[in-house]
Amino acid sequence: MYASIGGRRPSAPRTSRLTVRMAVLASTVALSAAGLAVAATPSSAATCNGYVGLTFDDGPTGSTSALLSVLRANGVRATMFNVGQNVQSNQSAARAQVDAGMWVGNHSWNHAHMTSMSQSQMQSDLSQTSSAIQSATGVRPQLFRPPYGETNSTLQSVAASLGLRQVIWDVDSQDWNGASVSQIVSNASRLQDGQVILMHDGIQNTRDAIPQIVANLSSRNLCPGMISPSTGRAVAPDGTPPPTTPPPTGTPTTPPPTGGCTATATTPNVWGDRYNTSVTVQGASNWTVVVAVTAPQRIVTTWNGSPSWDNTGYVMTMRSNGSGNTFGFTTMMNGNSGARAQIRSCTTG
Repeated sequence: MYASIGGRRPSAPRTSRLTVRMAVLASTVALSAAGLAVAATPSSAATCNGYVGLTFDDGPTGSTSALLSVLRANGVRATMFNVGQNVQSNQSAARAQVDAGMWVGNHSWNHAHMTSMSQSQMQSDLSQTSSAIQSATGVRPQLFRPPYGETNSTLQSVAASLGLRQVIWDVDSQDWNGASVSQIVSNASRLQDGQVILMHDGIQNTRDAIPQIVANLSSRNLCPGMISPSTGRAVAPDGTPPPTTPPPTGTPTTPPPTGGCTATATTPNVWGDRYNTSVTVQGASNWTVVVAVTAPQRIVTTWNGSPSWDNTGYVMTMRSNGSGNTFGFTTMMNGNSGARAQIRSCTTG
């Protein structure tokens, strides 16, 4: 998605052609479960007095893996408006977006000027794109962003008939227009509660700006959220307003001491789609703790330890890294809201 320039929309932006070309030619991106977890304190731990929607258009590209790494390192979830032909050529990259906790939306099949299409052409384009996204990710899109922001009543009606909510943007980062890192950060600083910003997959300056964008939001007690399919506005990740009371604390899980240490797990934060687990180790300063989650749940973020995974991706081994005797992680429920992470063992060394 590219915004208009000086009241005119470019008919075929050079950056758009280049992005699509790069996406089609790029090699398939593959992120293992281990690769998704990075040392970071999730932004969801901050006080959230409002939510904003961070969106990235035109993916997946050859840079999707790098974008996901930056987002996860900063504890951020975002909405990826994907181009259908890019998804078809980069199915594992599209799947990696969902595995990393991102939301996926429909951004047309090949980024054409859809308002010049007939109603049946619009229907075919959006339906084909949603099907490609669902095939690659297992998720049927509920959001649609028209290419270039160009829309009309026919396109909106077609989108609605396919269960898609049209989402434009409130703030344009101008990253597609060659904006510098500082300019992108400055533009993002205008975001207010409920608003949505336009950014793009595949742009280095955008990736470099993300840590500063997140820091600015945090300083204003704003958190990245999801975009509501009913309103098109940014809301809390589970679709509810910011909590007014502290989140519930889970029941500690303490296995029998093994090898001279004991690990106790609590669940200090629970949302509609994910939860945080905090683990405290007693009896050793150099420890190894094995934790398991129940499929299809996935651990997507860790902090204060050095993690590794078995070949299933559901069993994590966390080793001390000098950050103390408490570590934590965020688990995406992926439809299994009842299960919680379980500690299997705690050993010294």
